[in-house]
Amino acid sequence: MLSTPRARAAPRAARATPGAGRRGEGSRRIGRARAVSEPKPASEIDWNAIGFGLTPTSHMFVATCDLGGTWSAGEVVPFGNLSLSPAAAVLNYGQGVFEGMKAFRTKDDELLVFRPDENAARCEEGSLRMSMPPVPRDLFQQAVMKTISANADYVPPVGLGSLYLRPLLIGTGAILGLGPAPSYTFLVYCSPVASYFKGGQLTPIDLTVEETYHRAAPGGSGSTKCIGNYSPVLKVQLEAKRQGFSDVMYLDARENKYIEEVSSCNFFCVKGNTISTPALQGSILPGITRKSICEMAAARGFKVEERNVSIEEVMDADECFCTGTAVVVAPVGSITYKGKKAQFCDGKTGPVTQAMYDELTGIQQGRIPDERGWNVKVPKDFHL
Repeated sequence: MLSTPRARAAPRAARATPGAGRRGEGSRRIGRARAVSEPKPASEIDWNAIGFGLTPTSHMFVATCDLGGTWSAGEVVPFGNLSLSPAAAVLNYGQGVFEGMKAFRTKDDELLVFRPDENAARCEEGSLRMSMPPVPRDLFQQAVMKTISANADYVPPVGLGSLYLRPLLIGTGAILGLGPAPSYTFLVYCSPVASYFKGGQLTPIDLTVEETYHRAAPGGSGSTKCIGNYSPVLKVQLEAKRQGFSDVMYLDARENKYIEEVSSCNFFCVKGNTISTPALQGSILPGITRKSICEMAAARGFKVEERNVSIEEVMDADECFCTGTAVVVAPVGSITYKGKKAQFCDGKTGPVTQAMYDELTGIQQGRIPDERGWNVKVPKDFHL
């Protein structure tokens, strides 16, 4: 059973999520807990101090799916906590997928969201892998647009960051035995975040190669952006950070010799005029930033190879970088493998990495022409 801030003001019978439980079958509710951090007016935000953490906004979008697989139209509601049955499938069996997206304010005060159609398609694929009813792509994109519009004041000023969006599909219906949830909730919330690299000055990261643990295996769910894929990397990542590294690079689970991903980023290496990245073979995430970089690099005349990339050739690369929604493009200053450290571009940002970052952020922020039609403009008052 789930309730949203708006639903909590409604009569009891009207606010139950279909299929989440009947009276006498786990329908007792825990009272609403106070939000850890209540939203404050956008006018009170110090845009120079927001960092890359959660800053609650005023609204979020919520839609539900009933036992018959029919999705509600959804609505924009005040941002607030959710109320779930302890038997909710997402809490007991981890049935959930999510996305990460960004919206930007341009110098002309327009709001742009980057490639929402790609996120909608990936969410659909992920939900099928997790045995959940897919959110219709038009509903997904409408929800994103309405969430941005409802929180337009929270989109940072030009050059000071973006509005990070988190679409989330979870099994909220109560179930005891292992199986698909009887009902689902799709929501989109957001937070203004600062640019990952201040002033466009990229800061190279130092990686260590993990040889014992693996992020995913062939035939698993590594290519799905499901909620269970991320906490397991923390054990290795936290230890790496204690040793002075920025993050961890994972190898394939079959031969332990080919690059897969960094904890939550795709990986690229450059050698001469060739840019290589691990192929999509079911164990790595099909990143949307990754896809964009492949298209941009090919248009610039680079030979782009999606294939098995061994750790040995990575250690001999001219430069390396990671990609993801948060970092966009992150230069790799060094990689340590079996006690040997390979440094790239004297530990500085390489020319290819900088060029990819400049072009992609320029498109996302409306500073250079969007010839591929990746950006979608958010109409004013779209949520009304």
